[in-house]
Amino acid sequence: MAKYKDASELTKSDSAEFDKTYKPGATTPCSGIYICINCRDEIASNVNNPLPPQNHRQHKSDKPIMWRLLVRTENGPN
Repeated sequence: MAKYKDASELTKSDSAEFDKTYKPGATTPCSGIYICINCRDEIASNVNNPLPPQNHRQHKSDKPIMWRLLVRTENGPN
């Protein structure tokens, strides 16, 4: 589970972008921290980079890897 020290540095969002899931190797839609909804592993990925593949070493589940955005980073005005 992701941890943080200072909640004032985070902003709550109900955006639908946090509900979408992505397969291994999919292009990262926005920079941030992603979580596998099955094994709960977390990774950081930058926009337009591929998400980690199915055989990434941390996966501890018989279910497939499915990435979901957990924390989106901001890189200037949106």
